[in-house]
Amino acid sequence: MATEDPRHPHHLTGGVDTHSESQSYLAKRQLQGGSAGWLLLAGLGVSYVISGDYSGWNFGLGEGGFGGLAIAAVIIAAMYLCLVLGMAELSSALPAAGGGYTFARRALGPWGGFATGTAILIEYSIAPAAIATFIGAYVDSLNLFGIVDGWWIYLAVYAIFIGIHLSGVGEALKVMFVITAIALVGLVIFAIAAIGHFDAGNLTDIAATDAAGSSSFLPLGYLGIWSAIPFAIWFFLAIEGVPLAAEETANPERNVPRGIIAAIGVLLITCVTVLVLTTGAGGAGPMSESGNPLVEALGDSGMAKVVNYIGLAGLIASFFSIIYAYSRQLFALSRAGYLPTILSVTNRRKAPTLALIVPGVIGFLLSLTGEGDLLLNMAVFGAASSYVLIMVSHIVLRRREPDMKRPYRTPGGVVTTGFALVIAVIAVIATFLVDVVAALCCLGVFALFMLYFAVYSRHRLVANSPDEEFAALAQAEEELR
Repeated sequence: MATEDPRHPHHLTGGVDTHSESQSYLAKRQLQGGSAGWLLLAGLGVSYVISGDYSGWNFGLGEGGFGGLAIAAVIIAAMYLCLVLGMAELSSALPAAGGGYTFARRALGPWGGFATGTAILIEYSIAPAAIATFIGAYVDSLNLFGIVDGWWIYLAVYAIFIGIHLSGVGEALKVMFVITAIALVGLVIFAIAAIGHFDAGNLTDIAATDAAGSSSFLPLGYLGIWSAIPFAIWFFLAIEGVPLAAEETANPERNVPRGIIAAIGVLLITCVTVLVLTTGAGGAGPMSESGNPLVEALGDSGMAKVVNYIGLAGLIASFFSIIYAYSRQLFALSRAGYLPTILSVTNRRKAPTLALIVPGVIGFLLSLTGEGDLLLNMAVFGAASSYVLIMVSHIVLRRREPDMKRPYRTPGGVVTTGFALVIAVIAVIATFLVDVVAALCCLGVFALFMLYFAVYSRHRLVANSPDEEFAALAQAEEELR
């Protein structure tokens, strides 16, 4: 344990050593408050996810056929709806930049909080790398100025959009909102055009195999449904990042729940539209291997070119917004001492400089693999793991702290979040079915983070950081009972 400094007293509780930092420490780690209302947050939620409509989900057709992916999408859509309703309650009660980490820290203690934050950080650091490879595929198909897919595209998008984020959250969120609106218009244009190409026979053009339960609808059998789950998650992956904007939101107790619920409503509609029309227009077989499925589904047409340009906007929207998410998650963990505190220092525009740059460098290096589907599965592992812990947190807080102030309450309570918990566990297991090496690599990274916490950072937590203060308040209230 570190030697106690009278200016920063230490406290040993729950197996961790905490100390209070000076006001100057926190002053260097402040975000720009009041920058967003519920509409911007809804746009942020859609922005996180919308690239999943344009590319990535379609690889699930190769795992389960249209039927397998469709059933998986229904299950996952239900999970995300329940997850969002649970997170709406948690974010109204605990509005801080840590998001899922803040919720789990209150419910499960520092170990559970750090485990949740680590899982989210794995997801958000890897997802932009996958999206960068999809951006490369779209740029390559546009043949702009002879630019072809390659590392320079990945480097350019990371450099440009990290640079915009460094200019401040207010500017970034507005740019994000405009790009997302363009991407949604693109989906409407695609849907109108795809109806003319739709053929129900294309949905089942993958030949049935000898797998158990195989049919024209389920060509890879019952197991194909399970294998398709990680790709169905791509229709909704990262919407859970909306609460990360809590400290930069006006009236977060009210606006964060409204924003995240509005976002899931939009995404449920886009999921059904894209899955059915893309597969029906382009065929399950061809679409299962496509880097830009919406474009290829429309064939060689003028509308395909329009959708290609707008699809690029959709990919950029998610890439741009997930950079925001990983920086806020890293900022919160660093400010509280779980990770090196230098990572949470903000610039004069109140943007966390190193929290934006460091994961960006890691993501760029991962994007050089060019394996978008592999990176997607790795991101899903981190996401699904965090969902398990967040839903457990909701259930624990409902049982342990029934009187905690909750401006919004989840319909159905623990039954709703219990359902999401069960499906999230199934999703974690499904990532091993798709690529066991990728899932094990993520598990190894997760273990290294936890080892760092066990050996080093659990002795250096910052007691007066907002997330830790939420937990300390709960402990104090428990001791008074």
